[in-house]
Amino acid sequence: MPDGKVSPDNYRGWLYKWTNYIRGYQKRWCVLNSGLLSYYRNEAEMAHTCRGTINLAGSLIDTIDSLSFVVSNGGTQTFHLQASNEVERQRWVTALELAKAKAIKMAEAEQQASGSWEELTGQSANADNLLSSMSGKLEDLLTCNELVTKHAHQLQRQLTDLDEAALNSLPELKTSHEKAMLFKISSSAMLGACSDFVSLAQSQKLKWTHALQQERSKRVQLEEQLETLAKQHASLEKAIKKRSGVFVPSRGNATDGRAPHPMDAVEDTQSEGSIDTDSGPRRSGHSSGEDDEFFDAEDSIMSASTPTPQAGQTGSTALLGVRGAAVASASNDDWPVLPERNPSRARQRRKTIPVKPAHRMNLWSIMKNCIGRDLSKIPMPVNFNEPLSFLQKVAEVNMEYASLLDKAAATEDSLEQLVQVASHYISTCSTTVFRTGKPFNPLLGETYEYDRSEDLGYRCLCEQVSHHPPALSMDAQSKDWHMYLDYSASSKFRGKYLQITPHSYVHVKFRRSGNHYTNKMVPSTVHNIIVGKLWVDQSGEVEIINHKTGDRCQLKFLAYSYFSNQTPRKVTGVVYDRSKTARFMISGTWDNKVEYWRVSSSDPVGGQGIASRVPTVKSGPPITSWSFGPMPVDHELRYSFTDFACSLNEPDPMVAPTDCRRRPDQCLMESGDFDAANTIKIQLEDKQRERRRHREAHVAALEAQGKTTEAAEVARHKPRWFRAEQDIATSAIYHRYLGGYWESREKQEWDGLVDIFRTDDAATSTTTTSSN
Repeated sequence: MPDGKVSPDNYRGWLYKWTNYIRGYQKRWCVLNSGLLSYYRNEAEMAHTCRGTINLAGSLIDTIDSLSFVVSNGGTQTFHLQASNEVERQRWVTALELAKAKAIKMAEAEQQASGSWEELTGQSANADNLLSSMSGKLEDLLTCNELVTKHAHQLQRQLTDLDEAALNSLPELKTSHEKAMLFKISSSAMLGACSDFVSLAQSQKLKWTHALQQERSKRVQLEEQLETLAKQHASLEKAIKKRSGVFVPSRGNATDGRAPHPMDAVEDTQSEGSIDTDSGPRRSGHSSGEDDEFFDAEDSIMSASTPTPQAGQTGSTALLGVRGAAVASASNDDWPVLPERNPSRARQRRKTIPVKPAHRMNLWSIMKNCIGRDLSKIPMPVNFNEPLSFLQKVAEVNMEYASLLDKAAATEDSLEQLVQVASHYISTCSTTVFRTGKPFNPLLGETYEYDRSEDLGYRCLCEQVSHHPPALSMDAQSKDWHMYLDYSASSKFRGKYLQITPHSYVHVKFRRSGNHYTNKMVPSTVHNIIVGKLWVDQSGEVEIINHKTGDRCQLKFLAYSYFSNQTPRKVTGVVYDRSKTARFMISGTWDNKVEYWRVSSSDPVGGQGIASRVPTVKSGPPITSWSFGPMPVDHELRYSFTDFACSLNEPDPMVAPTDCRRRPDQCLMESGDFDAANTIKIQLEDKQRERRRHREAHVAALEAQGKTTEAAEVARHKPRWFRAEQDIATSAIYHRYLGGYWESREKQEWDGLVDIFRTDDAATSTTTTSSN
């Protein structure tokens, strides 16, 4: 219905809605449709975002003054509205009252409606629009019905009066009388047909409305149940840890280069191996139900052969003290010898991958069958993945813009070098803008190498060092800088969103200056887990510290809000010297670009966090330190991969047998064979369970012989290329690269590596001595 015309079914226009005592009344686009009053910020928002809705069937409508009125459902929803003039207010009140009366009448009719409505639930998603259009047509028919009946009766009365006055005196009146009778007969037939159609249409409309309301109600109930179960799960975890009296590291106490992926909380982490939080193996006396869990790796810290701490010891002290491990040196002065850059000799990397097949699958169809289960034990098909391992994902986010570290290494000023390091960290968040596909969870012992020493001057190595909690380590080397990190984080599933909190540090060292930078990760939130399109937001504060000079950079990632006028994905920051005097200011967005300014004047400031900082004066034009690279033209068809991401999974015959390029389910998915990929994925998970059971049986046999020390050594997983140590600068546990990988690659000698990608019986104990 056109705007401004009062209708009992459809009315829309601008009103002023009360928001709060600070902002007062704000202009909102209001829509009355099918007994529901909704509001939006503008007309464009009607396509995707509704700010609020009240069902008028049980609402109260009260006029306050000549401009204001209130609509309330008697519960939590109350709209205080204001029109621009008295006439417009009266139009809205009239339309609302008519819509309320009609909604009440419809609700009463629904109680009398019979018949099954389940068959209607599979119909088109455009049911709301269909019902709205149908309502309009029915109203038109009813109006025509009333008009035809009214005019027909008036005409018949008029002709009857004339007939009584002079029926015999004027022959023309007799003819008119006959025509009127014919009109009455035909119009009566037409009205009867219209009445039948109206009755039929109204009965169908009631069924449609009933079905939709039932589905909405079910969806809301399921979302509430999910959120409640997620909270109960978290509280039970805390209670178990508290009552057990055993040191249990939180889910992820290692360093990472990015926040974990949105769907990792619902991936079957056992199906790809997990770890005990005990210092020893699981006892064979456990129930068979324990086999449903994967125990193919030890705890991320225990995996370095570290025992449970004794009373009076801190976690890190006990982890290192009992083993007698030496504390790692913070200097790491042994810089690698890399081949000289020679881009002309470097091989060409691929810049495309096969197009993603159109395999549609609803996440809710999986999640609804998992209510009440541990979310970390829900198996997920590859349909929700992207054809990369999590090891490759970490390498991507940290290495795609590694040129910023080259630029920082060439910078003489340590404060400006800190700006470049901060810009590099901000760039690691940019991949979540277009991509929400979940990477493959690595198997325990899985590795990934990325050697770009000939053209880009760096190479990096990643290894999955633990699986319960999931943790990996990465070591990236250049002749000018050294970057190393662990990757682990805790996640909380809240029913509607997933909250991810990293815990440890990323380390960047520069050879010439000796500067050593560390920082923790910004928390991430993944929205619309159940309903709607997935999107990721980064929000929180990050502090980057130069442990040599005492310089610091405070970064603040602003949370996105529907009700904020702030630029989405905005980042601000200030670089301070050791005297807490601001020297540089940083501003930008983590999905587009970062700029910085040198500060011309500033006073020393105190306090904790950015909120307490005194605004400073910027000097000179902004300098762009980082900008997001162009996306390929057809990136939507290829998982939204950049050219850099397309090169990550390119086959290389020189890589180790445990390299994720050799993982068969991942390769099948990239080629488009999702069914075969799901089958192989299950086989790999089963084989990893078998390796765990084989190790437990060996441990039980050793314990039966009284060889407890040897049994504990067998039970703990030892990473092949990394070892857990304590960092002096942060006092945190991290995994240091032991060396030897690149030499083994050159010689193609891979002694002691388990062939984790084999699915036959030989995979349980087979080791590989040469590349395939």
